[in-house]
Amino acid sequence: MAPLNIFGFRALWSPYFLVFLLMLITVYFFITVIYRRNFNGSEPLTTKQGIIFSFGILLLYIIKGAPIDLLGHLMFSAHMIQMAILYLIIPPLLIIGIPQWIWRNFINFTGIKPIFMLLTKPLIALILFNVFFSIYHIPLVFDMVKTDKITHASYTLVMFLLAINMWWPLINQLEEHQTLSGLKKVGYIFAEGVLLTPACALIIFADSALYATYSNPAVWQEALKLCVPSNKLSGLELTGPEIFNSMSLVHDQQLGGVLMKIIQEVVLGFVLASSFFEWYRKDHEASDHEINNM
Repeated sequence: MAPLNIFGFRALWSPYFLVFLLMLITVYFFITVIYRRNFNGSEPLTTKQGIIFSFGILLLYIIKGAPIDLLGHLMFSAHMIQMAILYLIIPPLLIIGIPQWIWRNFINFTGIKPIFMLLTKPLIALILFNVFFSIYHIPLVFDMVKTDKITHASYTLVMFLLAINMWWPLINQLEEHQTLSGLKKVGYIFAEGVLLTPACALIIFADSALYATYSNPAVWQEALKLCVPSNKLSGLELTGPEIFNSMSLVHDQQLGGVLMKIIQEVVLGFVLASSFFEWYRKDHEASDHEINNM
């Protein structure tokens, strides 16, 4: 297999994206530690929040800035790992890592609250994310998104925001935004698992390569321009992604669908367990309170 370093340092490590994320973390700690007293209702940043937010940003760099981002253009399975982490793991980390008072101030900002309240309604948030996710994996749409920088950036951003909306009813810790509790959370988690299945099944059970960005050398090289500088790419003689992957296109594609579903089940299983124990604890505390007041 050909080595990835033929694409150069910029394609492998995305230094500009790294600088952007370092600036984002700097702003985060500046607002939450140094500048927070200028905000009404602010509270001290906890160690847990700082660690979780920083870990979320680190994961974001690993999947969108480190070599796995380049690998995602060479192997469909790597791309699906990116998708799973970007939409199923990073959003809840950021929701938890950003202090409640920041979320409260953001939501109550003029013009944002009605839109945010609408898009985070459980049914709407669930349907929107899964519809966009399913549409993305239609071959025609997938190839279009993967070969145009503006379309790719726009669709990725919209999907990420919809993923935050989808996770919000489950993960947010604001008392006034607890729209799900108890069995409703369990039902929401099961619904998410079911709605994501058709897109994964399409990929897993396909008996041929679905996407031109991995099977057509000309389209594949066009997609590579999203992460490899054009001047670097023009100096390389490439025949197709198979020179970087020992698996067949179909097997790589099927592995991608399986990995996406496995990661989803693990994440949702963890959230389901957490929700169940939280529900049990609150119910137990309520029972003890009633007994003590008798």
